[in-house]
Amino acid sequence: MEIRAAEVRDLESALAFHDALAPYLVVTRANLSGRLTGPPSSGQATFAAVDGDEVVGWGSTALTSGSDPLAGELRILVRPDWRGRGLGTQLLDAAHAELRSAGATSVRVFAEPSSAVWAARWGYAQTRQVHYAGIDPRKAPDLPGVPTGVELVAMNQADPRKLHAANEVAQRTKPGDAKIASQPYEEWVQEVWASPTTVLDLSVAAVLDDEVVGFTLGIGDRTRIWSKMTATMPEYRGRGLAKLIKAAALHRAAAAGVQNCYTANYDGNAPMLAVNEWLGYYRVATHSVLVCPL
Repeated sequence: MEIRAAEVRDLESALAFHDALAPYLVVTRANLSGRLTGPPSSGQATFAAVDGDEVVGWGSTALTSGSDPLAGELRILVRPDWRGRGLGTQLLDAAHAELRSAGATSVRVFAEPSSAVWAARWGYAQTRQVHYAGIDPRKAPDLPGVPTGVELVAMNQADPRKLHAANEVAQRTKPGDAKIASQPYEEWVQEVWASPTTVLDLSVAAVLDDEVVGFTLGIGDRTRIWSKMTATMPEYRGRGLAKLIKAAALHRAAAAGVQNCYTANYDGNAPMLAVNEWLGYYRVATHSVLVCPL
């Protein structure tokens, strides 16, 4: 068994590994290929634990865009039959070293609740829980009525600068542990708008008086989509826009042949949990949200 930086030759085994352990995380070929072949980026690293040519453990890191103070995030997965042999410890140590070198002052991980005691050895403490949910988009309910003056458009038909402005508001007002200040437009374009994993044509924006008042952003491919972010501008909340745009996105996904859509919400985010319940999402997993100072 060897732990090393992940390489392109690990792609097929890594995809099978993620699909077997956590299909709801929507690790797609485009996403993983881009990560393994893209240019180096501060704080972003990927590690593989391999037995011969087979991936048995995986670790990945990233910086939280727009966070101030700078925060990091990571994911560690180990195949059940390989747990208890020190793989998780080695992957975690490598991930911490990468994030520290990039200047992160804290790190967040979503982990199985059974891992919380183990992670406490490094100083991790639970802040909340996150619930993963899935749906077959073909089973989504009919579209609610569209409020007067509101137009629903595919995200690639919206003004990217206005979407970025809406995202800035959404990031500052969403529940979470990292404090989001601001993400420069050029960085947002590269990370979101121009990313090959963002399904712009299957993401939806609500436009009123030429301004983006709500949006839902999806990433993935033509078989699975991860609903990464849904937001309504504060002055337009309580009018059913989140329900409307998420339903519209599910209808677009179904029409495109997508068979599974997934999302996640913190346990304290009652409004969005209620929206997802109305849409027909079913819970597939619950993780502990653990945060550690670096």
